This record gives sequence, C-alpha cells and structure tokens, in this order.
Amino acid sequence: MTIFLGIDVGTQSLKATCFDAVTGRIESSVSEPLELISASDGTREQEAHWWVAALKNCLAQIDPTLRSRVAAIGVSGQQHGFVALAADGSVLAPVKLWCDTVTTAQCDQIMRAFGGVERCISEVGNAILPGYTAPKILWLKQHHPELYERLNTILLPHDYINFFLTGQAVMECGDASGTGLLDIRRRCWHAGMLAALDKTRDLSACLPRLVDVDEFVGSLQPAVASELGLPIGTPVSCGGGDNMMAAIGTGTVAPGRLSVSLGTSGTLFAYSDKPIVDDGGTLAAFCDSTGAWLPLLCTMNCTVATELTRDLLNVALDELERRVQRVPPGSDGVVTLPFFQGERTPNLPNGQASVMGLNSDNYSADHLLRSAMEAAIFGLRTGLEIFRQQGCELSSVRLTGGGAHSATWRQMVADIFDLPVDVLTHQEGAALGAALQAYWVYRNSRGDKVSIAELVDEVIELEASLCCRPNPETVAVYAHHFQNYLRHVEAVTPLYR
Repeated sequence: MTIFLGIDVGTQSLKATCFDAVTGRIESSVSEPLELISASDGTREQEAHWWVAALKNCLAQIDPTLRSRVAAIGVSGQQHGFVALAADGSVLAPVKLWCDTVTTAQCDQIMRAFGGVERCISEVGNAILPGYTAPKILWLKQHHPELYERLNTILLPHDYINFFLTGQAVMECGDASGTGLLDIRRRCWHAGMLAALDKTRDLSACLPRLVDVDEFVGSLQPAVASELGLPIGTPVSCGGGDNMMAAIGTGTVAPGRLSVSLGTSGTLFAYSDKPIVDDGGTLAAFCDSTGAWLPLLCTMNCTVATELTRDLLNVALDELERRVQRVPPGSDGVVTLPFFQGERTPNLPNGQASVMGLNSDNYSADHLLRSAMEAAIFGLRTGLEIFRQQGCELSSVRLTGGGAHSATWRQMVADIFDLPVDVLTHQEGAALGAALQAYWVYRNSRGDKVSIAELVDEVIELEASLCCRPNPETVAVYAHHFQNYLRHVEAVTPLYR
C-alpha cells in the first residue's frame, strides 16, 4: 500500500493522480473534462454530480492493481464555489464557481452591513469580493428564497468530494479562507460577518466543523469504495483549495519561494509563517493547508486572453512561439487589458477587455499576440511589490500551469518579475499536492513525524532544461512597460466602477 491518490476538481477538468511514495514517481495521471454553464450576465456554474461522474470515469481509467494499492486519498478543489446541501445531503442548486461575477451587488451589501471595506479587512482579513462564497449565499437567499430556507450545509467543491467519499461534511481553514466568512488570524468563523449575511438566521449552523490540516476527515464508505475500485476504509485527508494544494505540490511550504500559476486564471502566492493582511485588499489573506498562511493574488484572466486572441487570428498553438518572437519585449507599446471575464485584480467585476497604444506601425497580429501574453504577467506582477512590502523575502519563482510549457512565457516571467524561474519535473500541481498532503498525514498518523517541508523536498525536483534566469536588459525594458500598463489600468477603471 504505497500509492497516494490526489484528486483535483478544476474548472475545466477533474484530475486523478497516483503518486508512489516508494519510487517517488507519478504512476498514473488521468483527467476528465468538465462542462461549464455560462451566461452573458457573468454566470459561471457547474453541477456537483458532474464532478462525481468525472471522478468515476477517471478512476475507471487507472489500472485496478494500482487502485488496490492506494493507502490514502487527498482532494483539491477550485476555491470559492458554493455547494448548497439540503438536510438529506442532496445538492439544492447548481454550484456557483469562483469565476461567477453576478454577485457584485451582494458583495457591497455584505460589506455595508458589516461596516465597510476597511473593517472587513481589519477584522476578517479580506474584503468580500465577487467570486468569494459569502455573496453567493446571499444571492441564493435573494433569488431563490425557497432553496435558501432548505439550506442545511454549506460546502466548497473539494469538501463536497470529501463528503461523497466519506459521508463527512467538514472544512479546513485554507479553503475556508476563500469564503470571506473566516477570521484568518484566529482560524474560526467570524460571527459578525455571518450576521452581516443574515441577521435573522444563525448561519453558523450551516457551516461544517473546521478540521486540522494534519488529520484524516474519515474513510471511504464501503459502497463508494466498491464503486471506485478502491480499498474499503481508505483514509481521506482534509485536502484543501487548489491554491493551497498547489503550494504543497510546488514546494511553496517554506520562505523564499513564490509560486506563479498560469492557467485560465492566474495566481501568485507565497508561504508565510504569520498572517499577512494587505490593507489595500489587493492580496487575499488566506490560511494555507499546512498550518501556516498563504497570501495570494488572483487574476481572473490569464491564458484566456492569449487563447481568445490566438483563436481570433487563427494562429495554431505550435505557431504561437515563433510569431511572438518577431516582436520585441513591450510589444512596441501595444497594451492589452485582458478583462474578458471581469476582473478581481484590479477589482473590476464589470470590467471589459481593451487593446490600447495602437498605431500604424504596431497594428499587427504578432503584436496583439505578444501583448496578450505580456498582459497576463503584468496583472500578476502587481502583487510582487505588495509581498515585499509585507516582509516576504522572495528569491525565486516556481512556475506552473499550462503557461509554464511556453518558453516565451517562462522568460517573460523571469524578466517581468526580475527573479529566477524554476519549473518542476512534476507538473500535476494541485493533484500532486493533494496526494502529498495525504502522504504527510499518513506518515504522521503512523508515528513518522516529518514536517511537510521535509517531505516535499524529498519529492520535488526541478526540470533544469526549463529553468531560466532574468535578462538584465529586458528587465529594464519591462520595468518601463509595466508602469505603462498600470497607467492604462488606472485610466479605464472609472469606466467600470
């Protein structure tokens, strides 16, 4: 029994990864695509039963012999999604996801009831932003009061898979940080924030027990184990949000390392042994899933801008690298503001994309492509100085996500951040992190007291051929163009407020 199964419930797919603790290798990694319910008003939803079906399909693709050797399971999931359960455990409504932006009005209502943005940040650690779970709860109350009356349990996506596997409804503080309801300093639900959500109902009765990061939440129910082809009674660790699990999977569990993930959304996070609360609200003040904290910046538009531009211009993926190399860093002044799905950083849920700085010399397909790529990194670069202002000493970037496969993007990150960029041999990210967390809890439960940092360093390896260092000349060029990007963001902000 040396296999540790990591499950990651993403936005676009569900992934299952089998990590062998003896060989240190990933023996199997499979994924199943997930549908997305979208509407022009900003609705982004999924059905919870789609995740269960995808999990079953994934495990059916894994060799039965490998499944029989699973010693423990860890689950990762997209943050902020609101899974509303009735008393009988059934799901009441489609799950509103992190990228759903229809709850802007509810964010404002909650913060006004609590006493304003500054008080939210001061007392809870975070402002209430579109995408967070809290406004989704209020949205359900206002738009579907009959369902809200039946609401018995509030879960997040990874919690729901834990519930399916074990029958236990619990949360851990890392993922719970993204609800907007958790006091991230004290790691407990904030009664005042719950009252701001609903003064007439005690919502604490709907919030599950908060569990420690180093404990199993339960074990596989016999019927579920049989259906999935896994050993009956296999323990399941607490798991966590995808960013928290990605921190483990990238080794961002010790000071100095900055993780940058280039996916549909972009994320930037670092380990901290103390709470980091950004008074300006740009950084999310989250707990991590190792017992520490994970200050984080998220942009809702990252690789999506490049994909939309590439599709518009009919440029094949394998042609993209060659095309953008024709254009110098800074794209000759072309500035893309990639707010195709609204935006969280800056906080413009009603924002729209634009391309600026065009003239007769730089108006070309290649310039548009490179500018879209640069915009994704400029958006994340916003958080770097805030990390440093908060006392985070950063020495390198751990780059993950689909964008890490691009040599151009890797060098862009190195040059725009002016930090060495490291790429890992294992690119499973959150799924691997979930497996490693399960492995950590398993070892500790057997008396082998090892820190998560020690365990991760035993496993994580760098892919030397993909690592890169900043080019001093390009660093200087991008410092200028980053300031130009910020000026353009400032100029359009009043249009979408």
